[in-house]
Amino acid sequence: MRNENNFRTVNRILGDSPRLGPFPADQIFPWSVIAILNVFIVFYTFKAGWLATFLSIAWGWATWWLVSARNDFFGKFVGVPRISRGYMPFQRLKKNTFVQREEGTGNS
Repeated sequence: MRNENNFRTVNRILGDSPRLGPFPADQIFPWSVIAILNVFIVFYTFKAGWLATFLSIAWGWATWWLVSARNDFFGKFVGVPRISRGYMPFQRLKKNTFVQREEGTGNS
């Protein structure tokens, strides 16, 4: 007789971020503000067509998503440290060469 502990997932969205369909819930309000501002600025102020308005809205949404979703998208890129601490003796980059002037060759 097999005695295995097979656990069944009851609620698979526990611990997941809230979503409204495919869109993250924390992006809905900023995206709405971006869309409304773009309609007023691009369509009504600049008298551009709906195509230009929708392109500017999509550009604004994509820019906002890239800037604000740093853990979701940019979290997979791990930064490398630029500075490492170590100890070694000091070495000059250039050899010390002194030019000595001869005494009595000046105008003094």
